[in-house]
Amino acid sequence: MIYADNAATTALSPKALSVLVHHAKNTWGNPSSLYAHGQEAKEVLEQARTQIARCIGAKEREIIFTSGGSEADNQAILSAAAWGKQKGKRHIVSSAFEHHAVLHTLQKLEKEGFEVTYLDVHADGLVRPEEVKAAIREDTCLVSIMYANNEIGTIQPIGEIGAICREKKVLFHTDAVQAIGHIPVNVVTDQVDMLSASAHKFHGPKGVGFLYVRQGVPVRSLIEGGAQERGRRAGTENVPGIGAMAAALQEAASHMDENARHLKAMQARLIEGLSRIPHGALNGDRDRRLPGNVSFCFEGIEGEALLLLLDDKGICASSGSACTSGSLDPSHVLLAIGRVHDVAHGSLRLSLGEDVTEEEIDYIIACVGEVVAYLRSFSPLWRDLEAGKKAFIL
Repeated sequence: MIYADNAATTALSPKALSVLVHHAKNTWGNPSSLYAHGQEAKEVLEQARTQIARCIGAKEREIIFTSGGSEADNQAILSAAAWGKQKGKRHIVSSAFEHHAVLHTLQKLEKEGFEVTYLDVHADGLVRPEEVKAAIREDTCLVSIMYANNEIGTIQPIGEIGAICREKKVLFHTDAVQAIGHIPVNVVTDQVDMLSASAHKFHGPKGVGFLYVRQGVPVRSLIEGGAQERGRRAGTENVPGIGAMAAALQEAASHMDENARHLKAMQARLIEGLSRIPHGALNGDRDRRLPGNVSFCFEGIEGEALLLLLDDKGICASSGSACTSGSLDPSHVLLAIGRVHDVAHGSLRLSLGEDVTEEEIDYIIACVGEVVAYLRSFSPLWRDLEAGKKAFIL
């Protein structure tokens, strides 16, 4: 099997698994308890908080542990909205191709009287900082722009956007779920106020993540109950998961440069090979993208059929976000960058792992070419395109 869907989830690293099992067996006490066994668990939590903070340039007290990226996104946005409401500021700026954890939260706020400006995303898959600046108003309480897109992998100019928000005194949140552990992220130099992350995207366990909140930024708890996480997230902490998350992030950070070099080489080889398939196109900027992310559209096919046939050949891939895999609608990300419905339906996302080989890349290229040709051979749409009844788009 060739696993090429790392943007959906990653395998638990041996180091993270070892830490997870160790703490599950030995450090299962409640961190809020005063006896020694509970304090041992608390020590694991605080050590993990320190490790994670150092990886992103934050302070320990600025890290809140969550169940993952979706919860962190919700907490950041709803906290900023609550603060904005108190100040009479009910306007938010975001982009049209955010993750649904952000978009659905914004839609909820719109029903409560907030106004949201959804910035267009250009064909290269990038948000323009000057357009963010132009969208900010006197009543803007928050800008939320993802660090790197979960489907097409384009890396946004977060540092430039952060500087604009700081200058305008507007809170800035970034969903960095796809970026953390794969590219350098520093919350200070990027001038980020809140940042979301999820462990299972960088070889940690599922069901655990964190929210960075800059000291002094108002944050409210989504979950009522105890006083855990300094009153910012009630509920007994997942000590084994948090310890494993910190271990996974430290490991990813320590090998980031070498992993990125290898993945970029494999990415370039894959893009070059897939570009030889007629009437196909890379989605998003070729260079400003996450290492290992390759997103293509192929005209005249359906992405679901492509995925099933690739699975038969031992290749695990996706057509976009795993969170919307049950939907028959075309990807909102691809529509946002200007792909028409017929083309967006024929999408393929390949997100490579650090251990991928040249031989595996060549096998993927060959298989995708074969499957695309096979699907087109009995596609009525493709016949119309070849007959000139419809014009090719790609």
